Amino acid sequence: MKQDMIAILDLGSTKNTVLARAIRALGVYSEIHPHDITPEQLKSLPNVKGVVLFGGENRCVDGKNVDVDPAIYGLGIPVMAIDHPTAKVESIPAMPDEAALKSWLFDTCKAEANWNMKNFIADQIELVKKQVGSGKVLLALSGGVDSSVVAALLIRAIGKQLVCVHVNHGLMRKNESEMVCEVFGKNLGANLIYKDCTDRFLDKLAGVADPEKKRKIIGGEFIRVFEEEARKLEGIEFLGQGTIYPDIVESGTKTAKMVKSHHNVGGLPPDLQFKLVEPLLQLFKDEVRACGVELGLPPEMVYRQPFPGPGLGVRCTGAITRDRLAALREADAILREEIDAAGLKIWQYFTVIPDVRATGVKNNARAWDWPVIIRAVNTVDAMTAEVPEIPWPVLRKITNRIITEVPGVCRVCYELTPKPCSTIEWE
Repeated sequence: MKQDMIAILDLGSTKNTVLARAIRALGVYSEIHPHDITPEQLKSLPNVKGVVLFGGENRCVDGKNVDVDPAIYGLGIPVMAIDHPTAKVESIPAMPDEAALKSWLFDTCKAEANWNMKNFIADQIELVKKQVGSGKVLLALSGGVDSSVVAALLIRAIGKQLVCVHVNHGLMRKNESEMVCEVFGKNLGANLIYKDCTDRFLDKLAGVADPEKKRKIIGGEFIRVFEEEARKLEGIEFLGQGTIYPDIVESGTKTAKMVKSHHNVGGLPPDLQFKLVEPLLQLFKDEVRACGVELGLPPEMVYRQPFPGPGLGVRCTGAITRDRLAALREADAILREEIDAAGLKIWQYFTVIPDVRATGVKNNARAWDWPVIIRAVNTVDAMTAEVPEIPWPVLRKITNRIITEVPGVCRVCYELTPKPCSTIEWE
C-alpha cells in the first residue's frame, strides 16, 4: 500500500467522519475502526503512522464506557486522545484545528502527504488482484455512480474475470435499464448479463409496508438472482459491490444506532455464498466521483444522480402498488427533464409518492388521488444536506406537467427538511 494511514478508533464520537475527512484533506489516508480492534489487527493494517482515540456522547454502551485494549499504547505508534480521558496519554477536549492536526500528522507521526486517487486506485488494484487471484467476480451493476466506478476499477484490475449483472427489479427510473445496457454493454464492452426480474421482485414486495423489510427483501432477492447466475457460470467465488462509507455509517456501528440498513450492508442474507469485493468501502461520495474521473469515466456517468439500491421501492412509500409505482416513475422523469432544462445545478432530486390519498378536483368532479412530493438536496459527502431554492416558475411548470400528465395524481408538494433531522431518502 502506497499511502500512510491514520487509524481512528470509534469510542462514541459523532464526528469520526469529520475527522477522517479533515485528515484526508491534508493528504494523509485515514480509516475508522471499532474501539475493540485488537493490537494484532491494528498492527496488521498497512502503514499505520498514528492512532486517534475519538470519544464522544455515544461512549456508553449497555451501561459501560467503551475503551481500547491497553496494549495498543505499547505498539510504538503515536496516539492522540480526543474527548477520551485516559492515564496513558494526554487527552484534548475537542478536535484539533488544522494547524495542530498538521503538527501531529507530520511532526509527531512522520506521515507523508501521499493520499491521492492515483495511489488509492493502484492500491485497490493490487488488493483486488491479491484477493481474487484467478477467480471470477460477479458485480451488481445498477448503473449508478458507485457500481459504475467499481466496474471500471475491477475491469482495470482483473479484466475478463469480471462478470457484470444488471438486474431490472422493476424499481428503476424511466429508461434506466435501457441506458445501462447501452453504456456498459455496447460502449464500454463490459461482460454484461441483463435480467428482467420485475414480476419476481414486485410479487415478493406485495403488501409489505415496512421500509426495513422492503430493503431486506430487495437485498436478499438480489443475492438470490446473482447466485442463480453464478451457478450458470464457472469459477464465480466473489460478489463485487459499490458499498461506500456512508452506507456503513447509516447501517449502524458498535457505538452508533442504525439510521437505516442499506441493501448491500444490512440487507445481505446470513447464508451469503460469496466473498465480497468492495474496493470503495472507505470512500465518501465525493471521493468516489474523484475516483471515477481518475479512472477515465465520462463526466455524465461520474456526476450522475445517486440512486439507492432499492430504487423507487424506497420512494413509493408503504406497500408498493404497480399503479402508484408507474405514476412515480413518470413524475420522476418529468422532474428530471425540467430541472435539466432549467440548467439548475442540484446534487440530487427525485419524487416520492406516499401511500396516502388526498381530495382533488379533476374534470369538474371530485378526485381521490395521490400527492407527489419533490425532494431536492445539495451536499458534498451525503452525511449532511441542505435544501436548495428552486425558482418558482420552474416549480410551477413541474407541477402543471405532473398533475396533467401523470394519472392518479392531484397534488404536488416541495419538501424543505435538511439532513439532519431528515435523511435524504424518505425510507
